[in-house]
Amino acid sequence: MSNPQILGYARVSTAQQTIDQQTDALRADGAERIFSDVMSGAKTDRPGLQALLDHAREGDVITVIALDRLGRSMSHVIQTIEELQARGIVLRSLREGVDFSTSMGAMIAGIFASLAQYERALIAERATAAREAAKLRGKQTGRPRALTNTQIAQARTLRASGHGPTEIAATLGCSRATVYRYLESVTATA
Repeated sequence: MSNPQILGYARVSTAQQTIDQQTDALRADGAERIFSDVMSGAKTDRPGLQALLDHAREGDVITVIALDRLGRSMSHVIQTIEELQARGIVLRSLREGVDFSTSMGAMIAGIFASLAQYERALIAERATAAREAAKLRGKQTGRPRALTNTQIAQARTLRASGHGPTEIAATLGCSRATVYRYLESVTATA
């Protein structure tokens, strides 16, 4: 294993802002190499952050000015923290004074993990409630049907007159798997 590195990550949201203050603080804290982005934290596809994550190795330390530099949403920040911990990479945040290699940092990471789990559970509950409300109103939930009722009837007619699934699929503009699925559902309910 190579010698652990102290890496830094700086981010500002717009080109009118400067990362100078962040990079100065990261260098003063010992960062040997600094990765940066000039884009919103709401974007998950940030080249500087991705380059940092690709570069960092087990035992390295990543330092940020504040945890919100990792992302705008709590779930994205937590996801990044969880990824770093799983890879054995230490995260330090200067503003919050958190070092995830310490017992206090481990406790905070545990709290963040609990919050992430809670947020995922809330999202699942809201999605279930929305689906149930839509069903009660007679609205389509989930993926839309591949074939209309007219197309299903046409598929049945074509099949009954001896046409094969490949020909039926070409006629209806769908896959053979779709044809098989709808024809099987007809025989299963018949």
